[in-house]
Amino acid sequence: MTELPGSDDAAYTAAEAASRMFPEAVEAGVLYVVSTPIGHLGDVSLRALRVLQAVDRVLCEDTRHAHTLLARYGIRTPTVALHEHNEAKMVPLVLAQLREGAALALISDAGTPLVSDPGQRLVSAVADATGRVVPVPGASAALAALVGSGLPAHPCTILGFLPRKGKEREAMMRWAAACPHSVVLYEAPGRVADTLHELALVAGAERHAVVARELTKRFEEFRRGTLETLAAYYSESAPRGEIVIVLAAAPETVPPTEDTLRETARALLADGLAPRAVMTMLMERDGVPRNLAYRLAHDT
Repeated sequence: MTELPGSDDAAYTAAEAASRMFPEAVEAGVLYVVSTPIGHLGDVSLRALRVLQAVDRVLCEDTRHAHTLLARYGIRTPTVALHEHNEAKMVPLVLAQLREGAALALISDAGTPLVSDPGQRLVSAVADATGRVVPVPGASAALAALVGSGLPAHPCTILGFLPRKGKEREAMMRWAAACPHSVVLYEAPGRVADTLHELALVAGAERHAVVARELTKRFEEFRRGTLETLAAYYSESAPRGEIVIVLAAAPETVPPTEDTLRETARALLADGLAPRAVMTMLMERDGVPRNLAYRLAHDT
């Protein structure tokens, strides 16, 4: 992580400022879902510092990683590991602590918890049991990549990490390719070139995309281009660090007019296709309703 400029005293000054600006205590029995920096440690909010300082415990993916942030700001709140391998086991323990009046914070290694990070099972359980979940907003790699990409930011879909293989991956690729708005994907650096190549096959080589790398860090980079050019570049220059891909929306398609469809039907019939085959093709390829497809195939 990139450290803040200045002396170490700046960290403690920020934590003290957070306490002065947000003097109210955290509430008992509440789970605070706290966003943390995705790279630059200066991207933590004063409110987040205050909450992390005031809760009884911080639930985190990796206690060692969490200590880097907490220590930088002089926060000594105890940490407890909560990750994908122990989340199911931790849920009843956390619920019991909340019922006993503990105030707890949930953080991920970087960014906003639950967005391609552990915590969904816990937050859902707390929401169902007590309803006392309080978000403390902040950094998000998906949103940082989206607003820096130059592609339309609203509406958008955040898919996170794609399945690694199989029909589920293929289906998700096709869905992303057909999406009428920007799509945000996370990817491991070693799979970026392959993913861009696969997207090019289903979305078209000329579809535009942006690869955002190492967001908020020293070597932050946005590379823009077509899927074909980006796949070629990263095949030759393997990227390092954290990667976010923003895929441009599928181009708008103008539905064919009835006259155009009639000409299509005539051409197919002239090529020797039977009316039934023409009808099927119009329905499956062009999305023509059955009644219209029948009329075009038989009355043309």
